[in-house]
Amino acid sequence: MRVLVQRVTSARVTVDGETVGEIRPNPQGLVALVGVTHTDTVATAQALADKLWRLRILNEERSAADVDAPILVVSQFTLYANTAKGRRPSWNAAAPGSVAEPLVDAFTQALSALGATTATGKFGAHMHIDLSNDGPVTVLLEA
Repeated sequence: MRVLVQRVTSARVTVDGETVGEIRPNPQGLVALVGVTHTDTVATAQALADKLWRLRILNEERSAADVDAPILVVSQFTLYANTAKGRRPSWNAAAPGSVAEPLVDAFTQALSALGATTATGKFGAHMHIDLSNDGPVTVLLEA
């Protein structure tokens, strides 16, 4: 599992012009783009959720847990693109939707269980993400 985390001052996801997920941090929040591979499990999702919740990347080396920063979770299979050959990415390392969707849900549920305020995109949809990076700070978590 890969989670690309961005520190933000605002973020929202729209599908067909309708907002499906939004966070309004005060002052900061996180966007978590989540990619799933074939070997990931619910335990993997829970461990990365815990790591993200406690990751000290907010102002003054605080974590989302320290300041109750909201987190927008968006599925992102393209995090497993293989671009080693040619100009056309291969998606072989990305888990199929039937495997990935429950694990993205498990990741989000684990964050909620830890106390996070979460919002999500819509799995499998063509999404538009509007966000304001803060810093910018972008970190890749892997398990």
